[in-house]
Amino acid sequence: MPVTLTEEQTAFAGAIAEFARREVPDKAALDRLTAEGPHSDEIYRKIADLGWLGISLPEEYGGADGSMTDLLVFLEETSYHRLPIGGFGTTIITAAAVQKFGSEDQKRTLLGGTSRGEVLAISMSEPGAGSDVGGLTCKASKTEDGWVIDGQKTWCSNAHIASHILLIARTSTEGGKHDGLTMFVVPTDVEGLEIHGIETMGGKEVNDLYFTNCHLPADAVVGTEGQGWRQLMAGLNLERMILAGLMLGLARRAFDDTLAYVKERQQFGRPVGTFQAMRHRIADNATELAATKLLVHDTAATIDANPTALFPKEASMAKLKATELAKHLSLEGMQMLGGYGYATEYGMERLLRLSVVSTVYGGTSEIQRDIIGKTLGL
Repeated sequence: MPVTLTEEQTAFAGAIAEFARREVPDKAALDRLTAEGPHSDEIYRKIADLGWLGISLPEEYGGADGSMTDLLVFLEETSYHRLPIGGFGTTIITAAAVQKFGSEDQKRTLLGGTSRGEVLAISMSEPGAGSDVGGLTCKASKTEDGWVIDGQKTWCSNAHIASHILLIARTSTEGGKHDGLTMFVVPTDVEGLEIHGIETMGGKEVNDLYFTNCHLPADAVVGTEGQGWRQLMAGLNLERMILAGLMLGLARRAFDDTLAYVKERQQFGRPVGTFQAMRHRIADNATELAATKLLVHDTAATIDANPTALFPKEASMAKLKATELAKHLSLEGMQMLGGYGYATEYGMERLLRLSVVSTVYGGTSEIQRDIIGKTLGL
């Protein structure tokens, strides 16, 4: 079935495109806005003023009560039009967890802050625990008036630009390895927390976190003590769809930029795209892109039809396919653009830097395949 958007969603996509043309009209503007990393607070605050950052949040906290498809339109279009809002993904994942499990004070602070343009981060990974979340050892010890956090976290996206971090720490070693994990809201300016950036090919994105005798009040707990794992599982649809939407938009950009180039680039007296070897590669990539768009949008519609259900197979398929395709089309673009693909002038290398890590974070492609296999009874 074709991807069909409502009139409102189509108009929303058009408004994002117009905003991008106005605010990021060329590569020079993009370079200026991303000089300090893939997130521009200048652009982010302007988008907040338009009310778009709360697209999936409740109206009472400045949101729009949008559907998964509404959110997907925002993600896909902002990514396609290269809007530098790298902090949005972790923000909306964190906000969704607080929306489901947080106290009223937490919702007012974090959801309201999200709508106004504040960035949030979520911290799970540790040096000895990445895909195996049950192996977390960062410790939260109960005190008379709250909690003390000690330990190290790593690969925490956007902690350096966030106002708060949603921390998953171990509060008990009893029971199974997924028991005894608890969510905490941690202000990034709290005493006892140090944030150190990790240099990556994508720029300033991720961080090591060091907690040393870091005191938190009793009301820093999000949801139920010891139920952090189960609360995390409730957000998997959203996390995977966020990544699928962002990478679908990036894949579209890589394909369109490649197609435009091979139509114009002349060699041996004709456009290089007219040579059969190139034409067939473009045809295959166009087919894969169309199939991926159908898959991602169909998954969003499935979730919208039953928002409280978990769809581990469908969400994992969407994340797997979209991220692998974005990486593939960026590499294809670099190859078909030849030397210009490697040059920063044409922007294809930037798309590769943004896409190549997407098959690792948010659950590696190997983890997604394992999940899909288990849902098939394997």
